[in-house]
Amino acid sequence: MAYFLVKSLHVLFVMAWVAAVFYLPRILVNLAEAGQEPAVRGRLELMGRRLYKFGHVMFGLAFICGLVLWLAFHISGGWLHAKLGLVVLLLAFYVWTGRMLKRSMAGGALPKARSLRWLNELPILLVLGVIYLVLAKPF
Repeated sequence: MAYFLVKSLHVLFVMAWVAAVFYLPRILVNLAEAGQEPAVRGRLELMGRRLYKFGHVMFGLAFICGLVLWLAFHISGGWLHAKLGLVVLLLAFYVWTGRMLKRSMAGGALPKARSLRWLNELPILLVLGVIYLVLAKPF
């Protein structure tokens, strides 16, 4: 019973974090396209800042639940190491996009909108890898 409760919470928090990972780059695209319109930029920056904080909280909760699963229920295997490697890459991507948001809010330049659109697709591939590893446990 406890295992399924912790695992369910882990999946819920991961889903919430991944939503933030997917949406933050989209906010950056909109910021890049907004030009110098202060009202639009202000709203997007507020949304981005709140989303970034929300994502950090969700990641922390997912991490705690994952740690409990690993320590209390002895989940292991090579697939877990590979999954954690992809999660570290996702976290690095999320922090990087958050820093781009902060730089933009401070008046710095963002990459072009087209580049940001391509960047927006990267987490999908990483999450697909995580899902495959969790379901197939190939090694």
